[in-house]
Amino acid sequence: MQIRDKFEKISELAKRRGFFWPSYEIYGGISGFMTFGPLGSVLKRKIEDKFRDVFINPLGFYEIESSVIMPGKVFEASGHVDHFKEPMIECSKCKRRFRADHVLRESTQMSDTETEKLSLADLMKELDKLGIHCPECGGDFGNPRQFLTMFTTTIGPYSEAIGYGRPEAAQGIFVEFKRVYECARGRLPFGVVQVGHALRNEISPRQGPIRLREFTIIDLEFFFDPEDPQCLLLKDVENESLRLILAENKLKGSKNPVEVTVKEALNKGLIKAKWQAFFMVLSKHFLMKLGVPENRQRFIEKLEWERAHYSVQGFDQEVFLERWGWVEVSGHNYRTNYDLKQHMEFSGVNMRTFKEHEKATGREEVVVSPIMSKIGPAFRDKASEVARLISDVDPKAVEAGFKKQGFYMAGDFRVMPQYVEIVRRSVDEKGRQFIPHVVEPSFGSDRMVYIALEYAYRVKSGRTVLSLPRELAPREIGVFPLVIKDGLPEKAKQVYDVFIDEGFDVEYDESGSIGRRYARADEVGTPLQVTIDYQTLKDDTVTIRDRDTWKQVRSRISGLPKLLHAFLRYKVEFGDLGQPIKG
Repeated sequence: MQIRDKFEKISELAKRRGFFWPSYEIYGGISGFMTFGPLGSVLKRKIEDKFRDVFINPLGFYEIESSVIMPGKVFEASGHVDHFKEPMIECSKCKRRFRADHVLRESTQMSDTETEKLSLADLMKELDKLGIHCPECGGDFGNPRQFLTMFTTTIGPYSEAIGYGRPEAAQGIFVEFKRVYECARGRLPFGVVQVGHALRNEISPRQGPIRLREFTIIDLEFFFDPEDPQCLLLKDVENESLRLILAENKLKGSKNPVEVTVKEALNKGLIKAKWQAFFMVLSKHFLMKLGVPENRQRFIEKLEWERAHYSVQGFDQEVFLERWGWVEVSGHNYRTNYDLKQHMEFSGVNMRTFKEHEKATGREEVVVSPIMSKIGPAFRDKASEVARLISDVDPKAVEAGFKKQGFYMAGDFRVMPQYVEIVRRSVDEKGRQFIPHVVEPSFGSDRMVYIALEYAYRVKSGRTVLSLPRELAPREIGVFPLVIKDGLPEKAKQVYDVFIDEGFDVEYDESGSIGRRYARADEVGTPLQVTIDYQTLKDDTVTIRDRDTWKQVRSRISGLPKLLHAFLRYKVEFGDLGQPIKG
């Protein structure tokens, strides 16, 4: 079978060399599930560690790990139960099910913007009008319906104890906010990260590692005071440029990006939150470290009906891929205080934070207290209910009612002035309580593995070479004896052991010719290959070969670990590793 495009080439390489492959192949496979092999699992971990190097470690953020299965109440509070749904249609002939908006988009020239805003009735109307049939068998579609894309389960033996597989890691951060706030010693702003599995019961995932039912998500929730949103780090990035596709231009049918500096974007109100702009720059840098050039990235603003229910402004960071065009790699949402406020309401737990004033300020406090000796005889068995209503009401509303009409209506009860005591007192206010606001960058780890592979993939002189960034390579060094005799394998294994003790990811290979071993190492992205030859036995020097240029240098073993550590961290270049070998 002829391999057509880069996705198929990478998928074939990924299966053959152990990066990733579809899960459950011996049972015919199930779409939307992916197994990462020996090389892919290391590459994935290194990408996640690179995220930590960019976002967590320099900024002093916190990382937590919470459960994948969460009680139904969590997602009722967050709004996911009501909003995490997709339009689904079923073929009346083969019974295959599809996302209605995807089928419409793939069968027409309609854009995401046009299909995502259509109601179920409008989707069906368009499908019927255009005569679109099942892409698998050509059958007719039934009426579309909303499909909840969260996996549902029960917790324990009780069927009423509904739980869901989390579709995002963010809610695990929000429900644990108070505990992490204590770890932050009660100070804002701070960020919390969770890297872990998430589950989305996609209707018809057909994009390999780009769209999965089980995947690894990286959610960063950054909490800050909405009345003091200053980003002290902004000065470091305010002159950086971002390529933005703005919502107002999308509505006009244009997806041409405008390139503006962060400072311009904020001054013009193109990006609402300073911290959101800061994280968008960091995300651009992060993708560049994975090998994606700046001109292959853009941020596209989501329209109102495209945004998640918790978002007041959202941008998707997109990367260009050969098969699918522009594909989302991260989402950037300004969630305000939506999530904490919802969980506070549903749980009854106070999610407010306290910020102390530099100087205490005085204010007048008005308290309305029920006089039970008057309320009891007046309302009898309803007295306690009336007292509760009075205690919960705004004192200013009670005073206004007395002044305007001589009484105040507490629910269905008429409260007269003699039933309450109004007390005014001076209070020194030491600070204020508020619910923090949140900006969120969120990444899909699995699709970043594929993106790193596609941007690393190239062909040189008929050979496949994965030019992965050095820090991401699953195997950093290959150690090869020139031939498997005359003591060279034994010496090579000594060198291999030295590198292992130094913490390198090393592969020892003595199978086949040295040329074949070089080709195998290039194909999996190993940056350096160290060859032990007869000269090594004489003077303890080795040949080092560069994956990308195929140049070679000669270097002494004793000083090599230090040099290799520096090379893999971009502190020295290949030519600094030894004396060049001609030929």
